Amino acid sequence: MYPLHLDVTGRRVLVAGGGPVAARRAADLVAAGADVVVVAPAVCEDLADLVRADAGARWEAREAVPADVEGAWLVHTATGDPATDSALAAAAEARRTWCVRADDAAASSAWTPAVVRRPLTGGGIGSEVGGEVVVSVTAGRDPRRARRLREALGRLLDTGALPLRRQRPGAGRVTLVGGGPGEPDLLTLRGRRALAEADLVVVDRLAPTAVLAELDPEVEVVDVGKTPDHHPVPQEEINRLLVEAARTGRHVVRLKGGDPYVFGRGGEEVLACREAGVEVEVVPGVTSAFAVPAAAGVPVTHRRVARSVTVVSAHTCDAATASDGGVDRGVDRGVDVAGLARLDGTLVLMMGVAALPRLAADLVAHGKDPATPVAVVERGWTPQQRTTTAPLSEIAAVAAARGVRSPAVIVVGPVVDLADELLPGPGHHLTGVLPVAYGHGS
Repeated sequence: MYPLHLDVTGRRVLVAGGGPVAARRAADLVAAGADVVVVAPAVCEDLADLVRADAGARWEAREAVPADVEGAWLVHTATGDPATDSALAAAAEARRTWCVRADDAAASSAWTPAVVRRPLTGGGIGSEVGGEVVVSVTAGRDPRRARRLREALGRLLDTGALPLRRQRPGAGRVTLVGGGPGEPDLLTLRGRRALAEADLVVVDRLAPTAVLAELDPEVEVVDVGKTPDHHPVPQEEINRLLVEAARTGRHVVRLKGGDPYVFGRGGEEVLACREAGVEVEVVPGVTSAFAVPAAAGVPVTHRRVARSVTVVSAHTCDAATASDGGVDRGVDRGVDVAGLARLDGTLVLMMGVAALPRLAADLVAHGKDPATPVAVVERGWTPQQRTTTAPLSEIAAVAAARGVRSPAVIVVGPVVDLADELLPGPGHHLTGVLPVAYGHGS
């Protein structure tokens, strides 16, 4: 056999038959842009829906005859009647038209392979699609073996294990990838595919950097990691780097921790790309605001305990409440501590270790119960994960005594007390949950 992919856009294809096999063939052909003519006395529901959708398939309600082959570029027979299929195949052969027979592969002049399709990253809202990878599999006319091979190849494509990086010059683009809380296996499949396509990776400190070892050796990696109060590469410089690299024709992947749009400044980077006319896509990630508490056995919502959750960037909230006269002390004026104190649900504070003493005091001063449980989870989803718990009125002193450091996620609310029940006991393990020290000051 000679493997070949065909462009059937706008070309007439005859599908003879109205059953499920014919429906699958017709749907694939319509998706490929073919002008599909279905000839059958009756059609199944899926095929009827395809015809009603008016997407490129029309139905002639009668028996198929050899004359129907005239003008077709390709013929699929699935009538269920060997004599009819043979007559159509003979007509196709006489007209030098390829024919796929569903009833007798040995008598066909063409065969449909098992196919795996995966979209390439790129093509954000309002831009063109980045294209797709299409792998066709045949296996000695053994369709079950071909399907299993297709499924295995699909898994390899999904995990970025196969070389997807573009080898021919093309238009540059940027993909912002949310890397999740740090564990490589919490990176999404779409994010892994984007990394497999990258020419340049611009990475943050809290991203799952272990995946960088899997990259093609030719891929350039630029570390722009930030630590609290230390930003060696300013955000404006990162924006410029992304744009300029994409303008050279490279696929740039911006690998971040968590989710790009949850305190990840992803919106700023997307705007910079848009303003520069650079194609950009965002691949969401598992936000650390929810994933890190989960690693410590803390659900941010739970029936009858907390039905809402509020996530706050706390790294600049080291002062300013309504009672201090509104004096500007470097505080983010978008955060209303008094309002946070009135909330009944869970409060999740990101980047709040340095501000914890003032935040805890302000929450209590504005009416939050001093006995409200608090958990500070350091370095979630890493072997160094550690949880510190205490009542709100004591958490700052306990955290200081234990030397709590960033990165950490702070959870305020009754859900903290659920961790004793939800963490695995001896001999039991929850998927992905690491052993942690838990308990007051532990």
